[in-house]
Amino acid sequence: MRMNPDEPEPHLVSQVVESLQRGDVVALPTDTFYGLAVDPINLRAVERIYELKARAKHKPLSLLIADVSQAYDLARNIDSTFDRLAEKFWPGPLTIVVKAGTKLPLRVTANTGNVALRVPEAPICRAVVRELGLPITATSANLRGLPECMHAGCVRDQFGDLLPMIVDGGPTARNIPTTIVDLSGGGNSWMILREGAIPTHEIALALQR
Repeated sequence: MRMNPDEPEPHLVSQVVESLQRGDVVALPTDTFYGLAVDPINLRAVERIYELKARAKHKPLSLLIADVSQAYDLARNIDSTFDRLAEKFWPGPLTIVVKAGTKLPLRVTANTGNVALRVPEAPICRAVVRELGLPITATSANLRGLPECMHAGCVRDQFGDLLPMIVDGGPTARNIPTTIVDLSGGGNSWMILREGAIPTHEIALALQR
């Protein structure tokens, strides 16, 4: 399905949402790579992602949200460190790991009790999340051992008919993954789990008191 990456057509967004509500796995362009989206509350759909990617069961799935306010519904013990990072880098290629709230199934956190959240610079993703009324998963749309995809054709080549819907929003804006910062330790502590599109020194600068 071809969709305008800057101004997603509402009727096409609705089709994506209907597919997610059926429990389908949908490939969508994010601002880094194409990702696999499901309704995170649908545990059968979540399980399908792990099967498709042969993903280790102990690895939690990151979630895309439409705005910062949604994070407060999904996480607990959010502190000023989170607020500073969200204000500075969202929407953008920063994934923040925080303690998961009670609304999320433990399976989505891979039984860690933590959740990785991001507001992407991708209008298609944010439009889908808003209409669905829930976050969507955002694990990269590639098979284990194969490279991440920057365009829809790459996703189709890797997955073939295994995905009922691939949204073609053109090439993604970046070829570098998100930076992941872990705030789950609390007490305003932070740790870089993966340096990606945002350098560590920019994170440190944003958090200087």
